[in-house]
Amino acid sequence: MPYLLVILLSLATLTGCQSAYYSAMEQVGIHKREIMVDRVEEANEAQQEAQEQFTSALDALKAVTQFDGGELETVYNQINDQYEASSDAAERVSERIAAIEDVANALFDEWQDELSLYTSATLRRDSERKLNATKASYNRMLSAMHRAEKKMTPVLDTLRDNTLYLKHNLNAAAIGSLQGEFSNLQRDIQRAITDMEAAIAESERFIAHLNKA
Repeated sequence: MPYLLVILLSLATLTGCQSAYYSAMEQVGIHKREIMVDRVEEANEAQQEAQEQFTSALDALKAVTQFDGGELETVYNQINDQYEASSDAAERVSERIAAIEDVANALFDEWQDELSLYTSATLRRDSERKLNATKASYNRMLSAMHRAEKKMTPVLDTLRDNTLYLKHNLNAAAIGSLQGEFSNLQRDIQRAITDMEAAIAESERFIAHLNKA
């Protein structure tokens, strides 16, 4: 990689200037379309990791509700670790979605601007048709991702509530109080996983569309 490109990439990272980053990447033949595909795939991975983490948190809480003796401080630490890991997983999903939106805006703006450069009306109409179809596919994917993202909120809320409750009520009675929360958490996690699976399926359709457009 040319030394100048390394500098540009470093500056883009430090300043958060995505336009400089995209320009630098184009200098080595990596265009916004390819970056878009990479970011969608990264979002899929983040959602899959979140599913696994939420399931792990559910298993941990189930184990707590079956507590039959031991060190309560250890129980609290286990639940707190699961909450923090779940919060981190949800944050990664949100970051990946934001990264997709950033490159999508840049890609679609560029595509729209370049329509005016055509001298052939036929080619311009065809390119515009493909742009509109790609936007429609993208919007379906993004809506699915945001629906899944919102479903993570009640999961995190329940985990946080349980963590706080245990923190200030380290006694056997507190364990009994959490048993009623388990079914709610189980329901919320299943809803989140279902929506994340739908978002992943929609994103796979979008990638297929983008590769054909």
